[in-house]
Amino acid sequence: MLELDKISKVYKTGTFGGKKLLAVNKVSFEVKDGEVISLIGESGSGKSTIGKMILGLISITSGTIRLNGVDIATLKGGALKNYYRNVQGIFQDPFSSYNPVFKADRIFRIIREEFFPEIKIDEWNKKIDSSLRAVGLNPNEVLNKFPHQLSGGQLQRFLIARALLLDVQFLVADEIISMLDASTRIDVLNLLAELKSRGLSILFITHDLSLGYYISERAMILYRGGVVEMGSTEQVYYHPLHPYTKMLIASVPRLDKKWEEVEGKLKAKHSELSTGCVYYERCLFADKDKDCAKRPPLIEAESGHFVACSHYMEVNKGV
Repeated sequence: MLELDKISKVYKTGTFGGKKLLAVNKVSFEVKDGEVISLIGESGSGKSTIGKMILGLISITSGTIRLNGVDIATLKGGALKNYYRNVQGIFQDPFSSYNPVFKADRIFRIIREEFFPEIKIDEWNKKIDSSLRAVGLNPNEVLNKFPHQLSGGQLQRFLIARALLLDVQFLVADEIISMLDASTRIDVLNLLAELKSRGLSILFITHDLSLGYYISERAMILYRGGVVEMGSTEQVYYHPLHPYTKMLIASVPRLDKKWEEVEGKLKAKHSELSTGCVYYERCLFADKDKDCAKRPPLIEAESGHFVACSHYMEVNKGV
């Protein structure tokens, strides 16, 4: 359905744009119909940049993104509008998606004006009512209110209801529950799971490993703009192959161990090597041989489980 083929993003930085920052480096993956994939990594790893390129909010430096075989960079006019009928995004801060001087449900009026002008107002109001109830909101309690009069969870549900009105095929969910309280988080996650059962595909961008495990069938681990491990959620979580993935999982707080005990075993070593494997400076298994001096490709270590590490067998020896 949605396919990313070696996409990269380079930003110009420094005085007069004299320097370049490689934010995303030749990332490839596909999301099938009705599939939820988690894109996991620390801040600055390029997760949100990938989501913004899919949504057309920023340009692609190189590579191709295709929806149902069509290169989205070639879309213009009506074809581009149709793309946004099928692909939508929801972001971390729900308040940033609304203009505070307008009522929150203005987003529904804009959807009707842009995509469904032929629908009569009575019929449209019924569709809004149905969409709001589908995401657990009472229309009588949330309509005709300004953003500041609604909670973050209610505003996020408004955005999901917007996606239901458009009947989208693909949703980019970028840290959508990180600002919500615990009780609201599980409701939103269950809502996404329900939408997935209806055939909606979701790219779930997060830095929280537990959320990725809860919601997705496949997981991708991103580090410094590149995918270092990819496979089914069960494979990546229960049999991690890359040292970075192992560090992320070991860093999750546990009740039976002190944090210092875990971190002590994963202390990163520093190196001045500036090229090659992106994880070199933090890897406990890296050396200066030819394997670590060049960027390792993603290889299929086991069926459906890919890792970008020249020493993954050594890393997992005896495991």
